[in-house]
Amino acid sequence: MSSTGLVDTRVTQPRSATAADSARLRWGRRFQHGGWFVAPFFVLYGLFVLLPVVRGLYLSLTDANISGDHTSFVGLANYREALRDDLVWSSLWHSVKFTLYVVPAIVVVALLMALIAHHAAHFKWVWRLCFFAPFLLPSAVIGNLWWWLFQPTNGMVNHVLGLDTPWLTQKSTALLAVVVATLWWTVGFSFLLYLAALQAVPQHLYEAAELDGANAFQRLLHITVPSLRNITGLVVALQVLASLQVFDQAVVMYQFGPGPEESTRTFVQYTLEEGFTNYRVGYASAISMVLFVIVAAVALGRMWLLRRREEGTIR
Repeated sequence: MSSTGLVDTRVTQPRSATAADSARLRWGRRFQHGGWFVAPFFVLYGLFVLLPVVRGLYLSLTDANISGDHTSFVGLANYREALRDDLVWSSLWHSVKFTLYVVPAIVVVALLMALIAHHAAHFKWVWRLCFFAPFLLPSAVIGNLWWWLFQPTNGMVNHVLGLDTPWLTQKSTALLAVVVATLWWTVGFSFLLYLAALQAVPQHLYEAAELDGANAFQRLLHITVPSLRNITGLVVALQVLASLQVFDQAVVMYQFGPGPEESTRTFVQYTLEEGFTNYRVGYASAISMVLFVIVAAVALGRMWLLRRREEGTIR
């Protein structure tokens, strides 16, 4: 009722929704439709990935032991000790050297295997099964199998090659033995990636090149290899990340030891020795944080290169 005695018939209009309200409504609808499906993943990711990383970072700043008693904060003392520890640098070099050996070998061998399986005229499934089957074996089986194959007297490697080389007891060949075992074991995964990528290469490119007089090697060099550039980058990135964390097969092949003259002690192995043999959980956590930074840098570098390539900045 207005002051003049007349009824106010004006209807109050609802206020227009702000940008914040619209965004809130949008996110609410998205979570309502798909959020509950991804919520279990985020819960498990937080429990088994994020929480251990945070816990490890905290322990790296303490002098914690394996019993968990009398833990005190020491700041960056563990990291300063790690920088002066010769075993940290030698074990890191062993992991890096292993990576430099095994990654190019896996790329080349996996590509050759994929070409054989892709162009085989008969029994393609047999080739695929034989190339991929070793990847399904556990690491303990791989370690014990190649420990026997590399035996100097009755091992199959020396018997086939006509040698009497003590592969597992000689410093110059100890790490090479781990490389060979790892190559045989893990190349099947990269082989599958290359095989799938080969099947996606347009066939008309090969037909046009053949009409132009290109031989098989030229078609491989100018069509196949450039077409597999992205998958090669993926294979290299995955293998680098896995190789820097090598542990299982090296430990099993050398009966849970560091190999002759500690030539096969990897970074992960030294971390576990400090944590579970010397009971220095805080120091082992600091070493593991160093490896975490290295692995994260490799992964982020791969993502940066991929983004620059997609933007056309690099070729």
